[in-house]
Amino acid sequence: MNGMFFALLGAALATVLAGIGSAKGVGGAAQASMGVLSEDSSKFGKMLVLTLLPGTQGLYGFIVGFLILVSCGVLGGSAPTLAQGLAFAVASLAIGLGGLFSGIAQGKAAVSGIALSAKNDKDFSKAMVSVTLVEIYALLSFIVSLLAVIQIPNLNI
Repeated sequence: MNGMFFALLGAALATVLAGIGSAKGVGGAAQASMGVLSEDSSKFGKMLVLTLLPGTQGLYGFIVGFLILVSCGVLGGSAPTLAQGLAFAVASLAIGLGGLFSGIAQGKAAVSGIALSAKNDKDFSKAMVSVTLVEIYALLSFIVSLLAVIQIPNLNI
């Protein structure tokens, strides 16, 4: 038995978990934005930026999932060993879980930032800083998964 099952499981976990976090975060922020825009449509650009930020986690998960598919032979390359397949699955957990929780948290921060910006346009930069702080943890999760996934095909396991 090769590690294809576990590699595919890893690709799915990275993509689905991070995607759920982003969908929940963007969905909440979009609801708040629509409320603001129903009162003042001139704030569309600022609301769009705050709404989009929680979506990056899903993108990070997709990139890791895609790299796993390329590395495990689905989109080119050779099939992974059982140990490599397990390593892909474990490596995907960083962005999967990190993306899930940070996407939800960033969505909540975005909702608060949208409320702050709705009251005073001058507070938009403060809202951006707060929402961006959550992004750091998504990036850390992404980097860990990315570095691991890149190295797994080179491991003799």
